Formats: sequence, structure tokens, C-alpha cells
Amino acid sequence: MKRFIYPLIAAIVIILDQLTKYLVRANMQPGDRIPVIGDWMSINYVQNTGTAFSMFRGNQFVTIFLTSVMIIFCIIFIVKESRDGQVLISTLFTFVAAGGISNMIDRLTLGFVTDMISCGSFAVFNIADIGVTCGCILTMIVLVLFYKDDKEEA
Repeated sequence: MKRFIYPLIAAIVIILDQLTKYLVRANMQPGDRIPVIGDWMSINYVQNTGTAFSMFRGNQFVTIFLTSVMIIFCIIFIVKESRDGQVLISTLFTFVAAGGISNMIDRLTLGFVTDMISCGSFAVFNIADIGVTCGCILTMIVLVLFYKDDKEEA
């Protein structure tokens, strides 16, 4: 059962992300905004042709290349770490890979990533971005708190 948990997590993240993106594209026009919590949080349809925070906007080659490298690295790391019994790290990297895969689906099929969650003056993002960001931040926290350098033990 353990080996099926990672594809299951990835499938859930990808399905939720693609479903929310589809609903936004089907019901809104780019630039449309629907307030959710006053002016602080809204659904704001943005077509992002870049990577995080719109870096490399309009450069499809760079965005696809960077995302592909990240996804491949994550999958290799998930396989290696899960074989070593590192369930937590493998799970966190699964969120990163799943977010990357879902955004890659958008880039390859639409030429842009559908973003829609807007909080205050922060960047507009989507569920895949949440998976990538939370997976990365939690991985850093886990590494700092639970993995000690071999030199410290000597």
C-alpha cells in the first residue's frame, strides 16, 4: 500500500488543481475578479505565461525546461527516499512534483498557467502553486529540524 500513496497524493493534487482551473476558465474572463473575503481575498482569473511570480514571462522554453527539470528531480528523489523509508520527505516532494506536473499540463495545453487565488497584494496563485510552495517550505523545515549533518555526530 505504501508505494501507492505517492501517486494517489499526486493524483488528488492534480485533479483538484485542474478542476478549479477549469471552473475558472469556464465561468470567468481573464481579469475578472470575484471577492471572497472583502478586498483581502478574491478569485481573480490570470493567465500566467511565466513561472513563480511571473518570472520568465512569455519565455515558454525556459518555463517548460525549468519545470521539467524540477519534476524529474522530484520524482528521482521521491523514488530514492521512499526506498530508504523516508515517507515524510517523499510525501512533501510528491506535493512539489504534483504541483509542477499540473502547471505543466496548463503550459503544454494552453500556453499559460491559470492562476486564480488572490490574497491582498500577494501574487495570484493556484492549488498547484500551494502544493509546490508548501512542499518546499515544509521540506526545508523538516531538514533543519530532523536531519543533522554527519559532522555534528562525529
